[in-house]
Amino acid sequence: MISKWSASITRASGSIRGSSAPVTYSLIALCCTVFLAGPASGIGPAYGSGDDLLAAQRAYFRHWGVIPAELFEGSPGSALTPVTALFVHGTWVHLLGNMLFLYVFGAMTEERMGRVQFTLFYVGCGYLALLGYAVANADSEQPLVGASGAISAVLGAFLYLFPRARVTSLLPFLFFLPVRFPAWIVLPFWAGLQWLAAGRASAGPGVAYLAHLVGFGLGFCYASVRYGRTGPTRVRTAPAPAPEGENQP
Repeated sequence: MISKWSASITRASGSIRGSSAPVTYSLIALCCTVFLAGPASGIGPAYGSGDDLLAAQRAYFRHWGVIPAELFEGSPGSALTPVTALFVHGTWVHLLGNMLFLYVFGAMTEERMGRVQFTLFYVGCGYLALLGYAVANADSEQPLVGASGAISAVLGAFLYLFPRARVTSLLPFLFFLPVRFPAWIVLPFWAGLQWLAAGRASAGPGVAYLAHLVGFGLGFCYASVRYGRTGPTRVRTAPAPAPEGENQP
């Protein structure tokens, strides 16, 4: 899941009018379909229940997820797992958290980059983020799944491209009152939390904070190199959306 801190985000205000993001919405639909069809959702009767379901989930994650200890053995199948793992999620919370972030930040980033470039960017950065995590945990036998690395790259690119776009957040130390901050405040704060969490994480893998950081850095660097001449995209300012139009997890 993208983060463990108690916050939710909604559509950035000042979004580009007429935004069309078929790739973003297709990625969301694909991830949801894969989750519902697999054993992780727990709703497929074909996988059984109890111990049978747990065994099916373990086999499923090992088949489609990244296993760092096996990734560098030279197997073509293992080399593809950083791609397949991007579309597999472990729990409902894992799935919904990632899809919320992709929905919020993916559309504007896709429109700025274009469909083909955004697709290659998403998959490429996601692959490298999971690869970076695997290198740092090369002895681990625990499968790693989820789109967090790719979505973190989207966040990094969004920060460069739309630093002034405002994001509504619920911050726990403000008694969960919704507050609106520009992306250049919210996203570096999020990245800082990932950095702190990665430093405190145990030696074995759990939440892939390192993959988040690698993806975020790759996304920001790519956007700065690719769009360095044109600079950040100016967004049109608009009134804050009505509360009922906001998405809360």
